[in-house]
Order: sequence, then C-alpha cells, then structure tokens
Amino acid sequence: MKSYSGRYPSARPRRLRQNNWIRRLTRETQLSADDLIWAMVVHDGDEDEVPVAAMPGTARYSVRAAAAAAKRAEKLGIPAIAVFPHIDGRKKDASGKEALNPDGLVCTAVRAMKDAAPGVGLMVDVALDPFTDHGHDGLLKDGRIANDETIKVLVEQAIVQTRAGAEIVAPSDMMDGRVGAIRAGLDAAGFEDTLIMSYAAKYASAFYGPYREAIGSGKLGSGASANPGDKRTYQMDYGNTDEALREVAMDVAEGADMLLVKPGIAYLDIVTRVKDAFGLPTYAFQVSGEYAMIKAAAANGWIDEERIVLETLTAFKRAGADGIVTYFAPNAAELLG
Repeated sequence: MKSYSGRYPSARPRRLRQNNWIRRLTRETQLSADDLIWAMVVHDGDEDEVPVAAMPGTARYSVRAAAAAAKRAEKLGIPAIAVFPHIDGRKKDASGKEALNPDGLVCTAVRAMKDAAPGVGLMVDVALDPFTDHGHDGLLKDGRIANDETIKVLVEQAIVQTRAGAEIVAPSDMMDGRVGAIRAGLDAAGFEDTLIMSYAAKYASAFYGPYREAIGSGKLGSGASANPGDKRTYQMDYGNTDEALREVAMDVAEGADMLLVKPGIAYLDIVTRVKDAFGLPTYAFQVSGEYAMIKAAAANGWIDEERIVLETLTAFKRAGADGIVTYFAPNAAELLG
C-alpha cells in the first residue's frame, strides 16, 4: 500500500464524503448489472413457478417461465444465467443417468432460454447431485465416491449440455482431474470455444442447506466413507486457504478459463488470494444460505434488504471478484437501474 502522510487539520478525509456527488466521484469499487450471473433453478413440471420455502422470493421455474426469465435478464442487462435443475424424483438413480439425457430438463431449458434470449450467456452445472438418488456429486463404489469413474460421466454430461447450447460448463463436483478431462472431451467433440468456469475452491459448507431443498437433493444417503451424510471427502475443509490455491493451480493447468469460489461472503479472503495469485477471471457464489439469511433478517425488520444486497455484492467486487453468481441478480439489477 502506498504511504499516506496527511495530518489533521490540513488533511480532512471527511471532505471526500460530504456529498453524494463526491462520494460517487471517488468511489473505488463500482457494482453494475454487468457483474451479475443469475442463479436460477428450473423444474420439469407444468407450473410456471414453484416457490422455494427456504428461499423466500425465489422459485423453481418451468421451462416456459425460464425462457421468459431469460428475456427479463436481457432487458435488465444481466450477462448470464446459471441453470440448476430440480428433476422428478422418479428419474433419479444411483448412476445419475438422467444427467446424460439430451432431451432432459437441463438441455430442454437451455434450448428454450437460448431461443428466447440469444444474447444472454448460459452456464450449466456439471455435477451429479441433482440426478442421483443418494444426493452425492459423484458415483458411489463400495461406500466411497469413485473419482475417476465419476469423471467419465461428467465429461459426457458437459458435452450433452454444450450441444444443447450452453456456453459455460461449470464443474462443481470437486473430483480431482475433472477440468482437464472435460476440456479434452469438449475439444474432441468440436467445442473448443466452450468456456469452463471451474468451482476451483468449493468448501464443505453449511451455507448450502436451502439449495438442497431448491433442487430436491434432500438429505444425503449412504455415501462417502466415514460420514455418509456430508461431502467432506471431496469438498474442501473451511479451515484451509493454501489448499484452495493448490486446487486452483491444478484447474488452471488443466484448462479452466474462469474460476469460482464458493460460498461467498465468508470466503472473501479466498477470493482475494485466488485473484492475486492467478489473475484469471474470478467469481464468487453468493449461495442459498447467504440469500436465506438476508431474506429472513429483512422479513423481521432487522436489516434493510436493498442496502444489504448491494453492500454484500459490492464486497465481492472489492475483494477482487470479477462478478458474482447470485439469486439476487434481477433484484440487484433493478436497484442498480
């Protein structure tokens, strides 16, 4: 940091804060709709919107409603939408094979959204948890998550989703080596221009609870070795930061174009370290638990929701994020005007 030698009374920092125009003129970090990726859950039913109880103000969108929402995003100036599926439970099994269905929910929604709003980028989740009956991101083998077997399925999933029209594939599974395998698979299939946004630093967090309701993954079934009820054998320990840099370095070497840190507000130090160390486009995910806490506190009159939304999103930018994946995207874009 550059040294500052100003002394009172000749130096009065409050001069730069006394009016709105001067605060705007000297603001270091600017938030705009260009910084937002709208996190959106789609479902395969007929009802246009199914409210998510744990995330007041959000809903699962039908394919028809998702297409309309894409048009809304375009009008609001939101550059991209991240699509997450809630599928009929009868389509789930241990192998997550519905993830590979070219006529399944994700691919159908992507095609409809791209037709409705061609100028909005579409980002798809590459992981098996919305499709498995046990709720884990990977395949189970003898009570453990099978890393290499899972990767083979993820590569197919990424290709199927890209073929439907997705421009960004975002592997959120945290399997070792999946970015390189997906990059090779996409290139071999003729999709050299498809972007990979790697969930390079995804922590095993309690902030994900409402999301599991939103996509219908529920409680985890029999799964990863010592503790079948969580994902700590593949998601990261929240006490670690150097480990995050090792994970990111591997993903960068394997061909990641963009990097994502998840969760968000409790991990701003990770955002800063990743951006400073690698310089690639770096994003943060303001996850479901963060959204739910803001909504709950606002509903009780404890905080000003609009101010908190803009303040937290600006904090991600201030920490070094180039953008934010958030359920608040349409609200924030309207507030930013």
